[in-house]
Amino acid sequence: MSDRHRLPPLRAPASPPPGIGHNGGPPLDPDETGRLHLWRRASKRAWKAPREVALSRLARAEKLGMSYREYTLEILERGKYL
Repeated sequence: MSDRHRLPPLRAPASPPPGIGHNGGPPLDPDETGRLHLWRRASKRAWKAPREVALSRLARAEKLGMSYREYTLEILERGKYL
């Protein structure tokens, strides 16, 4: 056989192919996934206020001409009441 018709040697892939359902994207940074989970959990907890607190925030927001969501975001971002 001539060299022109020879195939290059087969090489094993560096890593196994992605499994079913994998989108082929880059691997996730292990530090980022933990931080994202903690951020989502803290965010969910921050929006859960007791009924009395939610009602007082709503009353104060209405006096200021804001929505409850806008007022609560200001409290969470600044750490002080308006």
